[in-house]
Amino acid sequence: MKAQYIDEASKMIPEAQVLINMVSRRVRQLNAGSRPLIDVDPGTGLADIALQEIAQGKVIVAPELTEAI
Repeated sequence: MKAQYIDEASKMIPEAQVLINMVSRRVRQLNAGSRPLIDVDPGTGLADIALQEIAQGKVIVAPELTEAI
């Protein structure tokens, strides 16, 4: 992972644990066959792709769903 991508993504998601969870989930999606939401150079690692997507606002934190009582 490039430190530049981590810094850029951290500006969008300042909480480290949330950022880690987002990157992890997105890497799993990419491994499962999801296409990148950004243009990437051949050989770019999946974690770098995920970080760039987050930094560009392509991947966001979904609000928690609450049950109506």
